[in-house]
Amino acid sequence: MLLKIVTIGDERLSQKSTDVESVNDEIRTLVKNMFDTMYAANGIGLAGVQVGVMKRLFVIDVPGKIGSTKIAMINPVIKEMSAEKELGEEGCLSLPGTCGEVLRSKRITVEYTDLKGKRKTLKATGLLAVCIQHEYDHLDGITFVDRLDPNERNVKIRESKKYMKQNGF
Repeated sequence: MLLKIVTIGDERLSQKSTDVESVNDEIRTLVKNMFDTMYAANGIGLAGVQVGVMKRLFVIDVPGKIGSTKIAMINPVIKEMSAEKELGEEGCLSLPGTCGEVLRSKRITVEYTDLKGKRKTLKATGLLAVCIQHEYDHLDGITFVDRLDPNERNVKIRESKKYMKQNGF
């Protein structure tokens, strides 16, 4: 089932999400629907808040050299972030029609609970690390434009709102 994606202007995007209490059938169904919604929107990541669910979880599927990295992360905690950073272009399903250059750590270590309720640790680099940091920000009420300078942030928000109006969002 496809879910409605929350877009810029919705106050939920600036609110912190709460922990998932237990990994149950309701959460597993939500995760399946989030993957379906993300794929339908041609995204590589989607956080619970982006579909109006204020819980600390996100789904990602990052293309790579050995196929994709399809992961659901529940109650993730970034444990380490490299001091070495890289500037890269990011977009967001909640801000369609715009993108911006964001500074992110090149390497991270994240702990999360999987769909079986098991706690796991993942070391990530490249696009996977960027995607995890981007989606993790959503759980804390931060969108990528919040990481831009204020003038550029305002320009990107206006671009997205204009795009949404022109495209019937």
